[in-house]
Amino acid sequence: MRNNRMTTLDDVDTRLLTALQQDAQLTSEKLGDLLNLSASQVGRRRQRLEAEGYIDGYRARLVPAKLGLNVQAFVSVQMATHAPDQVKTFVRILRTRTEITSAWTLTGEADYLLRVYCDDLAALNTLIHQVLLPHPAVARVQSQIVMDQFKADAPLPI
Repeated sequence: MRNNRMTTLDDVDTRLLTALQQDAQLTSEKLGDLLNLSASQVGRRRQRLEAEGYIDGYRARLVPAKLGLNVQAFVSVQMATHAPDQVKTFVRILRTRTEITSAWTLTGEADYLLRVYCDDLAALNTLIHQVLLPHPAVARVQSQIVMDQFKADAPLPI
């Protein structure tokens, strides 16, 4: 075990989670072979880990360029106000815009960091100038366009 935050996980649970992060499509039989368990034991462990909230879901990792999403950017947003009603409408925008794939609140100068995938620079420009900047709670928006991603989103270090 890594530390106290995973006190209910044993070594087999950790190895199961590691294997699932690498390939969530592994069958119970293949996982059983990897972990020296029967398929039914693996299935029960997986169900328990799902029920306890260790596994949030299973997703396919798509290739953005194949889908015509040629621009990836990180957009930082500094708010002019933190009035609850203004923040609520701003967060609603973040949740409903499909090109915003991740959003975080931060400490420091920026209040929000957004990960964005767009078809092209014109679409990014539209998002910034016609959606984000006009919001009354937004004071400043700054974008950084990703030139290359040399490390893909990696599994969590467990």
